Amino acid sequence: MAEIRDFREFQIMLKIRLVIYLLILASSFQLLHSQVVQNNKTGKRKIELKGADLDIIVTDALTGKEKHRFLGNVHLIHNNVIMWCDSAHFLPDLNLVTAYSKVHIEQGDTLDLYSDYLFYDGKNEKAIATGNVHLVDKETNLFTDAADYDVKNQIASYKNRGRIINAENTLTSIIGVYYVSQNLFHFKDSVKIVNPEYIMTADTMDYNTETETAYFTGPSELRGDSIYLYCEKGWYDTKNDVTSIWKNALIDNKEQIIEGDSLFFNKATGYGESFGNISIKDTTNNLIVTGNYAWYYRDPESFMVTDRALFTQVSGGDSLFMHADTISAITVADSTLKGYRLMSAYYGVRIFSNNMQAKCDSLSYSFQDSVIRLYTDPVIWSEENQLTSDSLALFTRNRQPERLELYGSAFVAAQVDTFRFNQLKGRTLTGYFRDNDLYKIDIRGNGESIYYLLDDDNIAGINPTRCARIEVLLEDGKISEVFEYENAEGTLEPPDIPSPAAIRLKGFNWFDKIRPKKKEDLFIEKKEAESG
Repeated sequence: MAEIRDFREFQIMLKIRLVIYLLILASSFQLLHSQVVQNNKTGKRKIELKGADLDIIVTDALTGKEKHRFLGNVHLIHNNVIMWCDSAHFLPDLNLVTAYSKVHIEQGDTLDLYSDYLFYDGKNEKAIATGNVHLVDKETNLFTDAADYDVKNQIASYKNRGRIINAENTLTSIIGVYYVSQNLFHFKDSVKIVNPEYIMTADTMDYNTETETAYFTGPSELRGDSIYLYCEKGWYDTKNDVTSIWKNALIDNKEQIIEGDSLFFNKATGYGESFGNISIKDTTNNLIVTGNYAWYYRDPESFMVTDRALFTQVSGGDSLFMHADTISAITVADSTLKGYRLMSAYYGVRIFSNNMQAKCDSLSYSFQDSVIRLYTDPVIWSEENQLTSDSLALFTRNRQPERLELYGSAFVAAQVDTFRFNQLKGRTLTGYFRDNDLYKIDIRGNGESIYYLLDDDNIAGINPTRCARIEVLLEDGKISEVFEYENAEGTLEPPDIPSPAAIRLKGFNWFDKIRPKKKEDLFIEKKEAESG
C-alpha cells in the first residue's frame, strides 16, 4: 500500500512541474512576442538584404561578429525605407550600412534621396549623405554636397550651401533644414530666391514648398523690374503674388514709396492695405501722404488715408501741409492714356505753409489744372490778411500759388490793432500771388471797405467806401493802397471814434484762434483751438 501511495505522490508532483514549465514557457513566449512587437513599433528591425550580386562575409577574429560586404546591384530594406547602391558594408550587430556609388534611398511614394556616399544607422534611423546629394520630394528638388536625413522624423538638413528648385523659384542658402512632412524649409545665412520676375534676399527665411510661400524673420529684400520690398517680418505668397510684411516695412513700385508698421499687397488685384505710421510718397509729383490706416488700388490708381492723415507737397522754398480726417485720391480718365489724379480731403481740413494757411470742411485738388478748391466755411490766411467766402479756389503753377478766387460773400480782414480791422467785401474776389506772397486783391460786385489811414504807426483817419469794384495793393503782406472804381461813395472819417470795435462790415468774423501758426497746429482739435 505504501508503494501505491508513493507512486500517486510522484504523479502529482510531475503534473505540478509540468504546469509550472508550461507557464514559464508561455510567459517567455509572451515576453518574446512583446519585444518583437515593441521593436516593430519603434522601428528597431534589422536591415534586410533583398539582393546583391555578391555577399562577402568576414568574421572578426577577436569578437567573432560577422561583417558583410555587398557588391553589385545592392538592394536593402529597413522599415519603410528602400535602398539601392553599387556596393555596401553592413554590420549586422550594430545595424549599420555604409553605401557607395549611385546611392538611392526611397521613402514612401514621393521622397527620393540620391548621393555618391551614404552612412545609415538603422538603430537611430538616421542617414548622412555626401557627394552630389539630390533630394526629391514631389515638385521640390534639393541639391547640396552633404546632407543629414532623419528618416524617422523626415527631416533633411545641410550646413554648407544648398540649392532648392520649386516651381519657378530657385532658393539658395548656407544652412537649410527641410521638414518633409510639413513641406517646410528653414533657411539661414545668405538666403536667396531667384524668380523670373524678382530676386529676394534674406538672413533668415522659411519656405513652404506646397503653398510656395516665403516667411521672413529678419532683414529681407525683394527686387524686381517694377518693385522693391523691404521688411524684417512678414510673408510672401510667390504663387499668387500676395505679400504681408511688417517691422520697418517698405514697398517701392517706382512711382510710389509706401511705408508702414504693416503692409499688405495683392499684385494680381493691385489692392494694398496699410496699418500704423503709414507714408505714401509720390516720387513723380513730390507728394507725401501719411496716416495710420490706408488702402490702395494700383489700376486705376486710387488710395484713401485716414487717422491723422497728412498731405505734404514738398517744395524747396516752402512745403505745404494739409491735415484732414480723411484724404483720398482717384485717377480720372481723360483724353490721355494715363488720365489725371483728383485728390479729396474732408472733415476738418487745415492747411499750413510759411506764407499761407487755410481751413475748411472739405477740399478737392485736381492734378489736371493744379487747382485746390475749398468748400464749406473756407478761410485762408496770407501774412496779415484773412480771406473768407462761401467757396474758394487756389490756382497753382509749379507747386506755387498763382491766384486765389473767392466766390459768394467774399471778405478780407486785416488787424490794425486790438480793436481795429481793415475790411474789404464784395460778391467775388481775386487775389494774385508773386513769389508766394499775396500782392494784389481785386473785388468785384457790391464792394465795401473800411480802411484805416496810417501816419507811421499812428491812425490818421478812417476811409469807409462803397463801390462796384475795389483794387487793393499789398507790400510785405500789408495793405499799401486801396483804389475804388465805379460810383465810389465814402468820406474820410476822423480817427477818434468812441467805439472803434463797433466799426464792422456785415459778415465780419475774426478766426485767428483757429489759424494754424505752425505745422503741429494742424492736429489741434477744433474745440481746443476755439477755446485757446
